[in-house]
Amino acid sequence: MGNRKWGDRSDGKLIRDIDAMHYVMPLMYPNRCDNEAYMKLAIDISHTEEYIKEYNKAHPDKKIAIFDVVICAALKTLRLRPQMNRFIANQTLYQRNDVTAAFTVKKEFRDDGDETLARITSEDSDTLESISRKVRDQIALCKTQDDESTEAMNFIMKIPGKHLIGAIARFLDKHGWMPKSVIATDPYQCSVVLTNLGSIGMDIGYHHLMNWGTNSVFIIVGTKKNTPHFDQAGNVTMKRELDLAFTIDERISDGFYYARSLKMIKKLVENPELMENPLSTEV
Repeated sequence: MGNRKWGDRSDGKLIRDIDAMHYVMPLMYPNRCDNEAYMKLAIDISHTEEYIKEYNKAHPDKKIAIFDVVICAALKTLRLRPQMNRFIANQTLYQRNDVTAAFTVKKEFRDDGDETLARITSEDSDTLESISRKVRDQIALCKTQDDESTEAMNFIMKIPGKHLIGAIARFLDKHGWMPKSVIATDPYQCSVVLTNLGSIGMDIGYHHLMNWGTNSVFIIVGTKKNTPHFDQAGNVTMKRELDLAFTIDERISDGFYYARSLKMIKKLVENPELMENPLSTEV
């Protein structure tokens, strides 16, 4: 990048204006997997499902799904809440250059069906429609061929000396020197990784982060369900809800910032018309 300075990486800029706590934390707690914060959101999707139904009726050739809405909400939040798009590598805090999302695609719904990796890079001008199109394009591509990272891993499998290769790879990853072909679609080099457990009928859990790569946010999408809500008088109302589970590297920001960011995701998923505007549009 043209304005890259000493200390920056190819995938992120060194954060130089940093408070003492966030400077020291990576030194004291160097491993991402030791610093996982877990959070959960219950989202009212009554309006969301109606919006998707009406949208798909009006655009039969460009249909959207609830997973698209969640991906777009996450990307828009990361764009508007930049501290959520930070990562720690080599005990140093960086601001990621791009806002990216990754997910795994099952080629066939069988026990022995292969998996491949999908990755989308968002632009400030993207909207829910364009993000949905990128998701569909990636899924279609992954169904027919291997992604770049899988091809690179298949090649590495043929090379002897796997322990030496692993040590070299971890060293290169630590410094941001891994070849682009190897990590082109690596989900753990992305802003956010998502998995849609609801698509296979499973409820949410929490997924761990990885010490490999730079990913700081993992989102699990659960099943859509009817949930009872009680008022003070004991009257019950059923609401259509979707649970999201978040695993976040607690070193990249503070709890107050996380809470406001998750509230933004909730607002966006519950009001998908807000994502008809570009990702850079404030809400």
